[in-house]
Amino acid sequence: MSDGHSHEHQGHHGHPHEHEHHHGHSHGHGNGHGHGNGHRHGHGHHEHSHTPSPLRHRLTHLLRPHSHETADKLDSALESSARGMRALWVSLAVLGVTALVQAVVVVVSGSVALLGDTVHNTADALTAVPLGIAFVLGRRAATRRFTYGYGRAEDLAGIAIVLTIAASAAFAAWTAVDRLLDPRPMQQIPAVAAAALVGFAGNEWVARYRIRVGRSIGSAALVADGLHARTDGFTSLAVLLSAGGAALGWQLADPIVGLAITAAITLVLRDAAREVFRRVMDAVDPALVDRAEGALREVAGVREVGELRLRWIGHRLRAEVAVVVDGEATVRQAHAIAVDAEHALLHAVPRLTAALVHADPAPAPGEADPHLALAHHATA
Repeated sequence: MSDGHSHEHQGHHGHPHEHEHHHGHSHGHGNGHGHGNGHRHGHGHHEHSHTPSPLRHRLTHLLRPHSHETADKLDSALESSARGMRALWVSLAVLGVTALVQAVVVVVSGSVALLGDTVHNTADALTAVPLGIAFVLGRRAATRRFTYGYGRAEDLAGIAIVLTIAASAAFAAWTAVDRLLDPRPMQQIPAVAAAALVGFAGNEWVARYRIRVGRSIGSAALVADGLHARTDGFTSLAVLLSAGGAALGWQLADPIVGLAITAAITLVLRDAAREVFRRVMDAVDPALVDRAEGALREVAGVREVGELRLRWIGHRLRAEVAVVVDGEATVRQAHAIAVDAEHALLHAVPRLTAALVHADPAPAPGEADPHLALAHHATA
């Protein structure tokens, strides 16, 4: 067979015992390098569904791997965004109350360490705004201009979060240095200590919630925001040290702890920036690539796996892959192999919602490379 074959799936998969399966097929001449031309047409494939299990099944699914290794698949892209939105607004409410309590204590105590922690908590709460906008945009359907949809808005939100963390670090540093140059006694020391504990409790709860949901739906921006909140919790505990120093009569304890808080914020800034940078640059865990290749090689009719690419679109993955099939296979046979290959990928790769599979014929002795005409388009 000298004709190429491509097959694309747009849909969603959850648990293998609880999913809907939709297929849209596209056929045309293409290759593993991403070149393609020719005709395209769509037609429906099979659809099947099973009655979902109750909440107990869902919780079990999250807590331990399934025997088919699909423990961290999503119910649907839309449900993922809804879970992200819930995580944002719940954590916004918790952090908002936490910051309000701390702000009242700042006014009566004059603690610069608590001020830095309060500002950082406020900034952390407000990061829910760009992330919320990103999740709303991510629900919009693809258009002829934005053919992949709007999922990459999450990456822009991640950049906004990183900039917010950087700004809060700069403010905390400036406030601490100013207090070092102009030391002042701390008032209402017990209230400062209590506010520090409130800050730690609120931030740690939010951190665990955001990180758990972010990892579950594959949102790097939400995970980065959770790491941000976790550092806020530890900086709140550091405020206890400033209160202890002030109780012992050491006025410089407050600004010194403020500088320590700045250093902690800088560390989380580094981690969050690295996570968001990787996502913007289309980085994926190499283990996912190995997993995808292994699943493809198990598909009947696939002789070899060629170029395989994975990329994140928001908190969902897309795949493009070329597989080698029997050169004497008919177009229908090659198409069936491509469907099976895509199906295997959807079950093997967590959070994968779309795959483009291209079938290449196995070379015959003396046969020219069918992609030779495209060689001059190859990039260095």
